[in-house]
Amino acid sequence: MNRLRIGDRGAIVAEVKAAVESLGILEPEGGGEPRRSEEGVLIAADTLFDADLDRAVRAFQQQRGLLVDGIVGPTTYRALKEASYRLGARTLCYQLSAPMFGDDVGMLQSRLQELGFYIGRVDGYFGPDTHSALCAFQYEIGLSSDGICGPATIRSLDLLGSHVTGGSPHAMSEEELVRSAGPQLTGKRIVIDPGLGGDDTGPIIETDSGPITEEFILWDVASRLEGRMAATGMETHLSRSRAADPRESDRAEIANSIGADLTISLRCARHSTAAAHGVASFHYGNSHRSESLIGQVLAGYIQREIVARTPLQDCRTHGRTWDLLRLTRMPTVQVDLGYTTNPEDAAILTDPHYRDVLAHSILVAVKRLYLLGQDDQPTGTYTFAELLAEELAAGRSA
Repeated sequence: MNRLRIGDRGAIVAEVKAAVESLGILEPEGGGEPRRSEEGVLIAADTLFDADLDRAVRAFQQQRGLLVDGIVGPTTYRALKEASYRLGARTLCYQLSAPMFGDDVGMLQSRLQELGFYIGRVDGYFGPDTHSALCAFQYEIGLSSDGICGPATIRSLDLLGSHVTGGSPHAMSEEELVRSAGPQLTGKRIVIDPGLGGDDTGPIIETDSGPITEEFILWDVASRLEGRMAATGMETHLSRSRAADPRESDRAEIANSIGADLTISLRCARHSTAAAHGVASFHYGNSHRSESLIGQVLAGYIQREIVARTPLQDCRTHGRTWDLLRLTRMPTVQVDLGYTTNPEDAAILTDPHYRDVLAHSILVAVKRLYLLGQDDQPTGTYTFAELLAEELAAGRSA
């Protein structure tokens, strides 16, 4: 679809406007429902994308953990569609060829979690874990355990109500996996995901040594991080080759198929104004108040280490619902290393010394995660030599 923004008009703008009105974010004109024909088709085919709709779209994007730019592209449009689904409005099931996403799936996951059958993230994706949990629930209450959520299953969910409240089984499960893995980095399986790739090299930055692409910066930081992690005994995997540019969903599937313990995604940011600058880290978090606890902790460690060791502005950590964060089954963090559109950030990103520092900062943050706050050193002081010596000493004594 075309990207819609303020000033555009047409039938699809009317659809977007009706969606935000139905969610209560925008007051319908005249105080009523948007006008539709007997067939359910919107009548206002020439609706204008005005300032009110722009504000409503931005509010929706903020609420759903999306990039807040007021532009309705494929991601925002899909999120609007997902938000429109209510549990019971359609039959839910696990489909490999056409995966089901929506708020109704999120509600089903929440109900199953409250009843003790589902311990995954409430992410609105009907995947194999949701299917297994639904089958187990159906079996326990005497329904056909076919993994299909229809009227009979929904009635049973409504009748039973909540048995378990408070806490997050998924967060507790993530924390226990990190705790049981122990403090040593040896054997930890990490996927490093450099952005871009293939024909998409991103913007070109002119330097005294010649032009450097954004893709080269990301690949170089990923390679430096991979080398350091390998030296500590970690098992590392890159999500792509230099010639490939997988979709975010494909990158997530690669991490899932490897069975990674963590995924660390590297990106650069861009903005229409050169004033935007700084480093930010992102973990999974959504409007269902479901988030990756370990992802949040790791994002915080990475953010603080980078800010302590570089001149980059601290743009903090944030919960987002981007496909890579949502579809990976392990804790995943995306790090926006800086703005290629800002001269100061670009100077840091094109400096080999600082790319080394960025890689080192991320490795130390991973180590701090597995230390679980014990025998740790202050932020910005843990050197690679110290870390490597401790890993080697621990390996000899094991």
